[in-house]
Amino acid sequence: MQAIISPSVLASDFGQLTAECTRMIKGGAEWLHMGALSLHFVPNITMGAPILTCVKKSIPNIFMDCHMMVAEPEKWVDDIASAGGALYCFHLEATKDALALVNQIHAAGMKAGVAISPDTPSTAITDEVANAADMLLVMTVYPGRGGQKFIADCVPKVADLRARFPNKDIEVDGGVGPKTIGVCADAGSNVIVAGTAIFGAENPEAVIADLKETVNKAIALRAAKSGP
Repeated sequence: MQAIISPSVLASDFGQLTAECTRMIKGGAEWLHMGALSLHFVPNITMGAPILTCVKKSIPNIFMDCHMMVAEPEKWVDDIASAGGALYCFHLEATKDALALVNQIHAAGMKAGVAISPDTPSTAITDEVANAADMLLVMTVYPGRGGQKFIADCVPKVADLRARFPNKDIEVDGGVGPKTIGVCADAGSNVIVAGTAIFGAENPEAVIADLKETVNKAIALRAAKSGP
């Protein structure tokens, strides 16, 4: 397991989207978090498959971590796969058959992620679904808008999922930055989404390095405690 930093493109300058993504990758980011939103799930609309296609064409090796905050996420799997998405993360609240959707995503050639919003307990993610998925995402703000305040009450859900799934990639998204990374890392998150904290920083590279170092230290400490 390793620290993975996934800057949220929703906080970038859309007028220079490709340049912004390139800047983050050069600055040390492993993934780019592409948030796709729909009015049926959140009160906002942003990027979809056509934009992802353009980014992928300009940056062929980019790992697009696609967070699908949409109703009926089953409908968009093939479009996102064709656009170059590497990971398709859907909201548990938006589907009736999470396991079937995970299988559909895998069949399309992408990794599958399962997200839960702040009001959804971690126990809603069954062992069967979590074991089939490649990543679990705990939202630490309500999905739909950037710049919200970090919801600390969501952190215990990260700890619960880490205890249940010691080797799974666990992502946090929402209000995460230098001031809140410690509790997220200590709880067990290894995939960090940060938008405003990175894109709005004078030195994004330093912020990425700081986030990564904090997570890697927490991973090493857990490994030492668990023994050989």
